[in-house]
Amino acid sequence: MTLTPLTADIAVWRTNILDRLASNRFASLFATAPPESDLRLTALLASAGSIDAIDVAVPRGSTSYPALSAVVPAASWYERKIHDLFGLEPLGHPRLDPLILPLREAQPRPLPGQRSAIPPLTPDEAAIPSRVLGHGVFTIPHGPVRSGVYESVEYLVETPGEDIPYVGIRVFAKHRGIERRFEDLDVSDGVLLAERVEGIASVAHALAFCHAVEDLAGVIPSPRDRSVRVIFAELERIANHLDVALKLADAAGLAVAVSRFGYHKERILRLIGAACGSRFGRGVVVPGGIGCEPAISPNALLTRLDDILREVFADADLLMQTPSFLDRLRGTGPLDPALARRHGALGPIGRASGFDDDDRWHRPYDEYSDLPQFPAVSSGSGDALARLEIRWSEIRSSAELIRQAVAHIAALSAPTAEPADVPAAIDRISGRGIGWAEAPQGEVVYVVECDDGRISRCAPRSASFHNLVLFHDVFAGDILTDFPFIEASFGLSIAGVAL
Repeated sequence: MTLTPLTADIAVWRTNILDRLASNRFASLFATAPPESDLRLTALLASAGSIDAIDVAVPRGSTSYPALSAVVPAASWYERKIHDLFGLEPLGHPRLDPLILPLREAQPRPLPGQRSAIPPLTPDEAAIPSRVLGHGVFTIPHGPVRSGVYESVEYLVETPGEDIPYVGIRVFAKHRGIERRFEDLDVSDGVLLAERVEGIASVAHALAFCHAVEDLAGVIPSPRDRSVRVIFAELERIANHLDVALKLADAAGLAVAVSRFGYHKERILRLIGAACGSRFGRGVVVPGGIGCEPAISPNALLTRLDDILREVFADADLLMQTPSFLDRLRGTGPLDPALARRHGALGPIGRASGFDDDDRWHRPYDEYSDLPQFPAVSSGSGDALARLEIRWSEIRSSAELIRQAVAHIAALSAPTAEPADVPAAIDRISGRGIGWAEAPQGEVVYVVECDDGRISRCAPRSASFHNLVLFHDVFAGDILTDFPFIEASFGLSIAGVAL
């Protein structure tokens, strides 16, 4: 991780970013409002082996800046979020609708980084413009409350009847003010909140947060702890991919497949719970190492996992030979490979369209640098079927990575004492660290700033936030009945978008 010196010249900042994007990937953009100081914009760029920050100061009292999204389209949603949280207008933005917090211009903003009392916020849906373009086009609101067990998100489907020329996405019903809630926590409490940012990726968020803290403190966990982290991260990946298969089967009305993959997912979650006491893997990853030794031996865990996966793959083979299922996925919701690369699509969504930037291999952390790399396998067509193929491939590779991590643990001596508390080097840290991890949905990034051991700013970015904007671009030729298949194939979390 490198930090480019702060500049007050936004033109220089933009030029620096554009120059770096020739060989780097745009990873994030966020703002910070330090007390009694200029507001700061920070862009994150991912390169081979690192994620770097580029800052620019925005003078106090400024209400606007030249939009980065005018030259870096992937920054569009990030700038909408900054406008919601800070009231800072990106001049030249293509569509500056409220994203996570619809407020009137005169209303106070949360201002993450202020470390002050959070002003009362009353979201105002009337602040969201309503415009529909096209002859005979009308909107169908889908959500935020709908049948089934789904997160709170509203899709405004614009359609002349069957085709879907545009989908508006409203996620603010899920907004929880997470970024302000990190402020003034110590890092031990910070990881507890990080685990709850996106429940289905609790381990990945804990890893990214702890990697940022460890980067700042200069702490490296033991090889044993790093291997244990890998085991729980890959179990989380398997559970998430099974959930996607379950939802796709549900969209197709295949009751037996829904039952079977729900059963397999439940067994994985129970295995995680048996190993650490939490079905979500919470409490395992802490700054400096792990919070507990697995409650069952690694070899026993591996035996139980093999038993589960034997049935998973038998059922997967049957599902992938079901013509009525494959017909609904093949050619549905294709993401153009050029767009995937240009946007930097993350996780299975990017890999299914031929763009593979996996943090485990391109910016390795924990024991991944010592484990064999397993390339994801799919047709590369970028459709819903390719995204499912990627997930089957990743379940297989996750099982092998767990097997390798168990072998690493077996080669190490057993722990000689109870897991230590947060190392002293972490207790009073000050400065900024950047951490990342490959969640089941793709890359999670955390920027953590601390002052004498207390968090002054934490900016998490989930893969779901970065990828959901691509949902607009995958409906060419698809109709209303394809919608549930496309949504399920993305496998995203709205909690990770709205924060």
